[in-house]
Amino acid sequence: MNDNSNSFSARPFSQVLTDVGAVDDPVLPMTELVGTFGERGFGALLLTLGLLSAVIGVIPGMTTVLGVPIMIIGAQLLFRQDELWLPGWIMKRDIPRPAFAEAAGKVKGRLQMVERFSRPRLGFMNTDLSEALIGLMCMIWAAVLMLPLIGFNLFPSLIVAAFGFGLMQKDGVMMLIGWVISAGMATFTWLVWETVSRVLVATWEMATRFF
Repeated sequence: MNDNSNSFSARPFSQVLTDVGAVDDPVLPMTELVGTFGERGFGALLLTLGLLSAVIGVIPGMTTVLGVPIMIIGAQLLFRQDELWLPGWIMKRDIPRPAFAEAAGKVKGRLQMVERFSRPRLGFMNTDLSEALIGLMCMIWAAVLMLPLIGFNLFPSLIVAAFGFGLMQKDGVMMLIGWVISAGMATFTWLVWETVSRVLVATWEMATRFF
């Protein structure tokens, strides 16, 4: 995958986010977002959509609006597509620019801190296989984001953002962070499911004794 920056290579990505949010227009069309971040490739859009989901995912329906393109981008990574593509019906959608600007403001400080220490490293994480597996994980977490689970969007969103940042910067450490959080979330989900399923089974067995 070619994930290099072209037209705004001189600006830190955190500043690009701020500049997009500062445009005097109440709506942010997906066409503008893709046109701006598409030059930094798949990683830039995954990072942006993940951060947006983490900050404004509480807005009803927003995780679906953001989760669908994350899933499509993940599929393109999985199947090793060289050029980013999103269907027309997604490109016609808008994001509230004030919400985007608020999200950019909330993450700018932390993003700047990470940018200062980030650099290309751990080359074994920047292979075709690694990117394909990251695409698969992004698809899985995008599916989770689209589920009607209140308050469950934060960690999947951060996972997508970490993978996106790692791809954009070719920073294997950030990719590893994404994998570690993924493993933690998967373990937590499995433990919750095991606990809930045992309680449900015990409740069902107790109920059948009385009826």
